Formats: sequence, structure tokens, C-alpha cells
Amino acid sequence: MDLAEFLTIVPRGDLWVFGYGSLMWAPEFDYVERRIGRVHGYHRALCILSSRYRGTPEKPGLVMGLCRGGSCWGMAFRIHAAHAKEALDALWKREMLNKVYVPKFVPVSLKETKRAHALAFVADSTHKLYVGELDLPGRARLVAQGIGQRGRCVDYIRNTLDHMRDLGVRDPHLSRILDAALGLSTKETAE
Repeated sequence: MDLAEFLTIVPRGDLWVFGYGSLMWAPEFDYVERRIGRVHGYHRALCILSSRYRGTPEKPGLVMGLCRGGSCWGMAFRIHAAHAKEALDALWKREMLNKVYVPKFVPVSLKETKRAHALAFVADSTHKLYVGELDLPGRARLVAQGIGQRGRCVDYIRNTLDHMRDLGVRDPHLSRILDAALGLSTKETAE
């Protein structure tokens, strides 16, 4: 979906955006409020090959997407209506270049029982960059090798885990992938 088409379904008023990966700690847009939130019906998954931000075409990294099932804690940002178009322009340039995500409005439960409908970038499981079945060592290899325009993939995973911890959320599976990737990086450096 291109931005012009998406703008036809954006509700009037302030815009909420849900971050579950690097958007939690590097949103790169102006916002007036930031709250911890939980999306039901989707979970965070390390499932998208990155050949630009966290890898190269020759050595892709692996980044996160929202996938169906479960729930996901993250950060919800409220953007003032006057700045929504500017924020959406920035988000489209950042998240939608490869069209590996489907932009959707999802209900988010916010702290203090408030709810909002927030824009979230859901992984397109039919896209060629989507990684479905891959074991932990396979994911760790991609994370270990990934270095792109925004840095090392292991740093992306570490930052995400650090910010999840700040929210009081643990992700043992993602932690195991990071540990395995760091082990591979150490092994390659030693050789």
C-alpha cells in the first residue's frame, strides 16, 4: 500500500503509532505522548531479511515484524494531528521501501486502562524477504553477519531487548538468538 492510499483510511485527529523493535528506542518523528502498550493478536518475531539497514544483499541481517497470534508489548506514540502527515512520510521512507510490511491500525491497550488504535507495521508473510521456518542457529547466523546502514544486527537485537526490559518484558527466545549470534561473532573473531 502506498502512502497516498493509506492516507485515505487514517482517522482524523491525533495519530498513534505502535513500536515493537527499533521504533521503541529510535522513533525519528515528533510525538506528544509515549506510553507502554500491548497489542493482542500479534507477536514480535525476528522474521524479515534486511539487506539495507541491518545487512547487505550479500550478507543479510534479520529484523523484526509483527506476526499473527499471541500478544506484543511495545511503545505507543501519540503524534499531534498537525504533524501526522510529516511523521507518516518519515515512517513510509523508513519502513515501507521494500513493502515487506502491511500498515494496519491495531487496538493497543495502554497503561492506565486507556485504549487506542495505532498504526503498526505487520510482517507480510507472502513477501520474498519474510523468513518463516528457520531454526535458532539459522536466525543467529543471520543476526551475527548482519551489518548495514544503521549498524550491526546484534546491536539492534540488544537495544530491543534492553528497551523491552525497561518495559518489564522478557523475551527468552530473542535472548537465546542474541546469545547464539554473539557466540558466533566471538568464534569468527578468534579464528
